[in-house]
Amino acid sequence: MWRRNDTKLMDFTLLGFFPEFRNITAMVFIILLIYMASFTGNALLILLIWLDSKLHTPMYFLLSQLSVMDLTLTSSIVPKMAANFFSGQQGISFLACGTQVFFSLTVGIAECILITVMCFDRYVAICNPLRYSVIISPRVCLRLIAMSWAGGALTSLGHTAFTLHFHICSSREIPHFFCEVMAVLRIVCEDISAYEKAVVVTSILVLLLPLSLILSSYVYIFLAVFRMNSPEGRNKALATCSSHICVVGLYFGPFMCIYMRPGSAETPKLNQGLFLFGTVLTPLLNPLVYSLRNKEVVSALKKLMEKCPSSR
Repeated sequence: MWRRNDTKLMDFTLLGFFPEFRNITAMVFIILLIYMASFTGNALLILLIWLDSKLHTPMYFLLSQLSVMDLTLTSSIVPKMAANFFSGQQGISFLACGTQVFFSLTVGIAECILITVMCFDRYVAICNPLRYSVIISPRVCLRLIAMSWAGGALTSLGHTAFTLHFHICSSREIPHFFCEVMAVLRIVCEDISAYEKAVVVTSILVLLLPLSLILSSYVYIFLAVFRMNSPEGRNKALATCSSHICVVGLYFGPFMCIYMRPGSAETPKLNQGLFLFGTVLTPLLNPLVYSLRNKEVVSALKKLMEKCPSSR
C-alpha cells in the first residue's frame, strides 16, 4: 500500500488549456481534425518522396525528415491530451511526463537544426550549383540529419534530467495541456534561477544562432538569384526559397516568443496558444507550404492518384 501511494504521488495532473473556455469540446474536436489532417498530409508527403524517383534529392530527403519530426512532435502530445479529455482524467505518470518533455525538446531542437541544414542546402544549390552534388552528397546528407537528431536528443536529455530532478510542490498540477519544460518548472519549490540562465543560453544556441545563419545565407542567396539571367531559374529559386522562409517563420516565431520573451513565464495562456500553434497547426501547414508551391510534388501526387484503382 505504501508503494502504491508513493507511486501515485509521483504522478502529475495536467490542468489542460483555457479552463474558462466554454466550448472546450468543440475546440478539442477541431484540434483532433487538425491532427488527423496533419498526420495524413505529412505521411502522404513522406510517401510521395519515397515512391517518386524524381524526388530522390537531398532537398526532398531533408523535407521528408522534417515531416517525420512533425509527426513525432504532434503525436507525442495530441493523443494523450485527447485521451485525458474524453476519459475525464487529468493525470499523467512521471515516466509519461518525462517522455513528453524529452520528445518535445528533442524534436523542437532537431527541427531548428534541420531547418538550418535545409537553408545550407539551398545556399549551395543556388550559389555553388556546379559543386552541389559533391558538397551535398547522400552521405553528407545522412550525416547532417543524424547530427540534427543527435543534437536534439543530447540537449533534450540534459534538460529533461535537470527539470525532473527538482523538488516538486505537493500540488503537482502542471498548468498546461502537456508536460512542457517551462510549465513543469513553475511547480518547482526550489530556487531555479541558475537553471533558468542555462535555458536562456540554450535558447540562444538553438534559436538565435541558427536564425542568424539562415538570415546571413539568404543575403547571399538573394544576391545570387537577382544576378541570374534566366527568368525561369530565378522564379524557381525564389519559389523554393519563399517556401523555406515560410517554414522558418512558422517554426522559429512561436518558440522565440515562448523561450526568449521577457516575462514569458508570467503569461501561461499566451504560451499555451503559441504551443497549440507550434505543435498542432504548424505540422499541418508545413506539407501545404511545400506541396502547393512545388510543381514536382504536385506532379508526384497526380501520378500516385492515377495509379490508385479507386481514381479509375
